[in-house]
Amino acid sequence: MTVTIYHNPACGTSRNTLALIRNSGEEPEVIEYLKTPPTREALAGLIRRMGVPVRDVLRQKGTPYAELGLGDSSLTDDELLDAMMAHPILINRPVVVTPLGVKLCRPSEAVLDILPNPQRGAFAKEDGEQVVDAQGHRLI
Repeated sequence: MTVTIYHNPACGTSRNTLALIRNSGEEPEVIEYLKTPPTREALAGLIRRMGVPVRDVLRQKGTPYAELGLGDSSLTDDELLDAMMAHPILINRPVVVTPLGVKLCRPSEAVLDILPNPQRGAFAKEDGEQVVDAQGHRLI
């Protein structure tokens, strides 16, 4: 089985998501998408598989979103994808692919919905918030 995470190690949500994947016993394929961005076709395919609008995968905070005028609702999906290809930081993260689906995992515990294996023990986010108890049961 393969689990893939499009990861940014500078992002706490992405680090927590990666840790939850590992807490299920999986060692995922980690793609640092800022260093190795997906192709346009791959990104469009991921978004299609998520079943969400392209705009929902567009990151605003800490990106050139405003200066590029990406809040303009008249922009097409193709134009938004072009912007994400030109500026990968605009791709929201983390995106996780498992045999059970593809999901933008914000908040990080959203990954639990698509992990094929249960959690193997307690897990707390970096900020101390408990997500999984000692028996591997989801708390939030």
